[in-house]
Amino acid sequence: MTDFAAIDFETANGQRSSVCSVGVVVVRDGEVRDTFYSLIRPRPNYYSRFTTAIHGLTYEDTASAPDFAEVWAEVAPRIEGLPLVAHNSPFDEGCLRAAFALYGMPYPGYTFYCTYRAARRVFGQRLPNHQLHTVSAACGFDLEHHHHALADAEACARIALKIL
Repeated sequence: MTDFAAIDFETANGQRSSVCSVGVVVVRDGEVRDTFYSLIRPRPNYYSRFTTAIHGLTYEDTASAPDFAEVWAEVAPRIEGLPLVAHNSPFDEGCLRAAFALYGMPYPGYTFYCTYRAARRVFGQRLPNHQLHTVSAACGFDLEHHHHALADAEACARIALKIL
């Protein structure tokens, strides 16, 4: 796979619709051609202690951020015609579908590929787990800022280039 967009969402709370940041890495001809990151004002707009402990984002970080519809208007042209790749794609696809539904936007039917599932097939028991930081290290990429949406999307793109 040489043409795709790696995507990662972080959420504010247990609701999949509560996306609070997105990272996108566009790969064409096997090369990173574009990156995009944005904070998003989540709906519902509250943060759980659990999610803040994971990614460090708080209400104050996103109180003035654009909403999902505004951010997606910037993302959509970048990824048009490309399959999407995510590490544990059911989570990220679920976030995307939930946000589209919440905002009453028609879902375009994006095709998703999962680097987590691919890593399980490729690496099997050779890795202690198949978490993003473990798999990215096995693929030669040092993930320094795990749970920052753009860093995670970049790690996912590097994994996809190696194993998909």
